[in-house]
Amino acid sequence: MKRTATAGWVLAVAMTAARCVALQTAPSSTALAGSPLAKAPKFAEATVHWVLVSIPDRKLALMENGKVVRIYRVAVGRASTPSPAGSFKIVNRVKDPAYYHKGQVIAAGKGNPVGSRWMGLSAKGYGIHGTNAPGSIGKAASTGCIRMGQQDLEELFARVDVGDAVEIREERDEQVAAVFGGEVDAMVIASADLSGDGTGQ
Repeated sequence: MKRTATAGWVLAVAMTAARCVALQTAPSSTALAGSPLAKAPKFAEATVHWVLVSIPDRKLALMENGKVVRIYRVAVGRASTPSPAGSFKIVNRVKDPAYYHKGQVIAAGKGNPVGSRWMGLSAKGYGIHGTNAPGSIGKAASTGCIRMGQQDLEELFARVDVGDAVEIREERDEQVAAVFGGEVDAMVIASADLSGDGTGQ
């Protein structure tokens, strides 16, 4: 059962959305039936859905029962305001949020910088949300939040719930490469070799 916003959550969004000025538009989502499986992190095993975000790929994958069901292009944090990496959970979901920043209030609607949906993360001040400005999906352009185009955002919002896991990866490890394609980062391989887990001598 999906949860809707309460007055308390609206206030929470008001406080956390201030760091998330939206900068991109909606791309089309890609169905990936039969794509490689990705093992859920331990803390996500009890949930049907979980989300994997690759900062280097600037993409987000929706995982459902261990399978990749959708991949979306997103904007991630710029170098000066990077997206947080780690294991998080969705802690609130808000439809048509108001935006509050430095005494300014922007009501829900076309001009709202966080778009039509907000999914707050357990990383305080960060969330997955929409945008009112075109052109930067697929770029490192945000102040740390994960930003999506409206159609993709609303599709994801309808499929996830409070408590679902969100993994944000800052390096392309084996799992990220399996889900999004491409090679494993050389630094990840080197780190594994130095720890005795790789193939290095």
